[in-house]
Amino acid sequence: MKTRDSLPAEFSQIEQEIIRSGYAFRSGREIQAAMKHCGLDTSWPLFASSWNDLGLDLYMADGGRYRRRRFASFHVADDVIRRKPHQPHYQSRDYNILNGGIQRCFAPILEEVANHDFMLKLLGDCGRLFDIISPSSTRSSPWHAEVHQFRIEAGQEESGLPTPEGMHRDGVDWVCVVLINRQNVSSGVTRIFDNQSGSLNEFTLTDALDTIFLDDIRVQHSVTPISRLDSKREGFRDILVLTYRHNPV
Repeated sequence: MKTRDSLPAEFSQIEQEIIRSGYAFRSGREIQAAMKHCGLDTSWPLFASSWNDLGLDLYMADGGRYRRRRFASFHVADDVIRRKPHQPHYQSRDYNILNGGIQRCFAPILEEVANHDFMLKLLGDCGRLFDIISPSSTRSSPWHAEVHQFRIEAGQEESGLPTPEGMHRDGVDWVCVVLINRQNVSSGVTRIFDNQSGSLNEFTLTDALDTIFLDDIRVQHSVTPISRLDSKREGFRDILVLTYRHNPV
C-alpha cells in the first residue's frame, strides 16, 4: 500500500473527495504545481502539439469523422512503469454500446510522447493515488494502464461528440482525464452521475491541465457535444485519458 507522502501535496485531499463524491477535480494550476519538474515550462508546447498528429478514428459506428486518437498501454506497479507491446483497444458492449464488442486498432502513441516526463509522472502518481484509494487488493497494483490521446473536432455544420456513447462507465477501476487544449468551441460540459446517490454533477474543463479523477466503479460520466464559436475557424477539444484496471499478472 502506498503512503500519502509519496504523492504531490496538491493531491493530498483527492482521496477523501473521491470517497465522498466518486470523483475529484484539480485545476490546471494545481496540476502544473504538482508537475513543476516535468518540463512543463520548456517542453509543454511540443508535448501538446503532438495532438496535431493523431489518426482518424475509423471505428465510429455512428459514421462520424469527428474523432482522432492514438493509444498505448502500460504496466504500472510500485516505481516501475513499462510500456507494453502495442495491442488493440477493446471494450465490451456492456460499457460501450456504440463501438464496443470489437478489437479496435489505433496508431500507437509516439515514443517521445510516451516517454515525456509529464506522461511518466502522471502515470506513476495516478498509480500511487489509486493504490491508496483502492479498498482491497483486487483494485490495486499492478495496474494495466491504457493511455488515449483524443481530439474531438467540431465541423462547420457538425458538432463533435466527446462521448458519443452517452452516459457510461469505461469498464475499468479508475480514470484520469486531462484537458490538453480547447480551441474555438463552446460547451463540452462534463457530467458525472453517482450510481450510489443518484446525484448528477456537471462542470466544464476550460484550462490546460484541468484534470478529473474518477472512480469508474461508482460513477458514470459523459461530455456534451462541442460546436464552433466561429464557424470559419477550426474548433477542437484535446484530451488525455488514462484508465487503470487491476492486473494480477
